[in-house]
Amino acid sequence: MKEFQILEIMLKIRLVEEEISKRYHQQRMRCPTHLSIGQEAVPAALSVNLLQTDLAVSTHRSHAHYLAKGGNLSKMIAEIYGKSTGCSRGKGGSMHLVDLDAGFMGSSAIVGNSIPIGVGLGMSLRLDKSDAISIVFFGDGATEQGVYYEALNFAALKKLPVLFVCENNSYSVYTSKKDRQPAGRSIATVSTAMGVIGTELDGNAASVMESEFARVVSEIRAGSGPQLVECFTYRTREHCGPNFDDNLNYRPEAEVNYWLNNDPIEKHIKEQELSLDKVRSVKTRIEIEIKDAFEFAEKSPFPPISDTYLGEYSQ
Repeated sequence: MKEFQILEIMLKIRLVEEEISKRYHQQRMRCPTHLSIGQEAVPAALSVNLLQTDLAVSTHRSHAHYLAKGGNLSKMIAEIYGKSTGCSRGKGGSMHLVDLDAGFMGSSAIVGNSIPIGVGLGMSLRLDKSDAISIVFFGDGATEQGVYYEALNFAALKKLPVLFVCENNSYSVYTSKKDRQPAGRSIATVSTAMGVIGTELDGNAASVMESEFARVVSEIRAGSGPQLVECFTYRTREHCGPNFDDNLNYRPEAEVNYWLNNDPIEKHIKEQELSLDKVRSVKTRIEIEIKDAFEFAEKSPFPPISDTYLGEYSQ
């Protein structure tokens, strides 16, 4: 059942990040970390419609996308710990995750930086005559970068098999979208005007998104060209770090409470009338997997000095 597949992915993302939050103060994770708590439904709903051969790129807030695409949990935690067994050999940390076996081609700390890379991957798939697609995850802030418009234009011009997924949580660090972009301007509408069909969705309604993603992915595979899906969602933790930051008062209390009461996991369980016993069983299994992953990271060695320049590109 896709309903339970989606729930399991959402729960895994949520429980992993909550455990990261609990342990972060131990100072063993010596890198910035951006959590997706509250935004789990978007990658979860999309993932059940993807193939392993599909390729994905992400942003600084990439844990959820990495895990939903099938990335290795133990390697992800080890990477955040800076260990040699990490998915990026301990060199990338939280914001630079990669798992080629899962088709997760990398994430970047630079806002908008991975968007043209995802388009390039789409071009490579076209040249290889593959039926796979390229998925580009980004936030609403990235749509203010020039490279975003260049990438959309090129993808539309070449009719590339690219799915642009905008997780619109309304904030770029501490600044609301209303203070950064003109009132009434829709990211999806602008995308459509540029030749990339845009769709707006409730980013906390997992089952509705799953259905729409199924349609969009199918159309792209069939050769429709690139499409964009804008998902309205909300991060409940601080922009960067394991804590809450509502004491800074940059988000209205009523707004925060609205989204907390619109939690995507609780909403999915209720709307799909999922068995609470089965939900608890899935949660217990995930908790064991998380415990094992952190033990793996704790016991793993740091990379040796001799590996400092291993894998680096140079001309």
